[in-house]
Amino acid sequence: MHAVIVTRHGSPEVLQAVTSHPEPQSPGPGQALVDIAASGVNFIELSQRSGAFSMPTPFVPGVEAAGTVAAVGPDVTGVAVGDRVAWAMDGSVSTAQGTYAQRALVTADRLVPIPEGLDSETAAAVVMQGMTAHYLVHDAYRVQPGDTVVVHAGAGGLGRMVTQYAVARGARVIATVSTPQKEAVARAAGADAVLGYQGFAARVRELTDGLGAAAVYDGVGAATFDDSLASLRVRGTLALVGGASGPVDAFDVGRLLDGGSLYLTRPGIAHYTRDRAELLTRANDVFARTLAGGLRAHIGGRYPLSEARRAHEDLHSRRTTGKLLLIP
Repeated sequence: MHAVIVTRHGSPEVLQAVTSHPEPQSPGPGQALVDIAASGVNFIELSQRSGAFSMPTPFVPGVEAAGTVAAVGPDVTGVAVGDRVAWAMDGSVSTAQGTYAQRALVTADRLVPIPEGLDSETAAAVVMQGMTAHYLVHDAYRVQPGDTVVVHAGAGGLGRMVTQYAVARGARVIATVSTPQKEAVARAAGADAVLGYQGFAARVRELTDGLGAAAVYDGVGAATFDDSLASLRVRGTLALVGGASGPVDAFDVGRLLDGGSLYLTRPGIAHYTRDRAELLTRANDVFARTLAGGLRAHIGGRYPLSEARRAHEDLHSRRTTGKLLLIP
């Protein structure tokens, strides 16, 4: 089958598109075999490919996809052959893999049904970032009506989702973007104010009459961490959800006290979808809101599987907005 493999860690050049990768074996107990219709491209895969996460090579990257169940193993309930399904993070950041291919074996309990009326590409575009936005806004820091929150990379796939969920809960969103061209994208998602990254902490203070933000949702990491902390109100929360600019260096936790008894969390989707009930609650809300128009997916690029390298280059360079998909 067609697939993309990583035989050694490194830059996007290590992604190898092949046409004769071995087909997955028949599903074992608790597994399902899925014909993939679309696979999401995420910063997690960039970190796996580079070696920032301890993913043993060789491997087929990819942690998110949508498709149709082709076969199920023994003792599988809840999904059947022919069902359209989506999934994200079947494992940890150092074990989840396999969606940059035409077929994948998946833990059946991680599959969520795609409702009628929602196409598979849209499902692949929203399942991971939508569920991430859901847990960030409802649990990592539970947004309250009237809160002001900062959303970094507001024109990106996740930033747009977090903004829409936060606005739905009554928040005022201040988004950051890397270029003036992305401002309109962030505003279209619901951001009340849009800032560049340079000096954003001072501007957040100005926009909140000196109080600071209730929460900062930060997927950028090293480049924004200090100003993210400086943007927070007393007892504010920094949810560090990623490190697109690199990992955050070790720091003195006394800064949290000095900043106003701040909270810092480094959440991951696996810990917010720990059982099937929690997984379905989040996924079903994402899909229902998408169908109703309350959550708008923006697919920023569709790439053939053979062009996974270009997709990684485009995502890393931040030349894109919205969600990137690979189509087998």
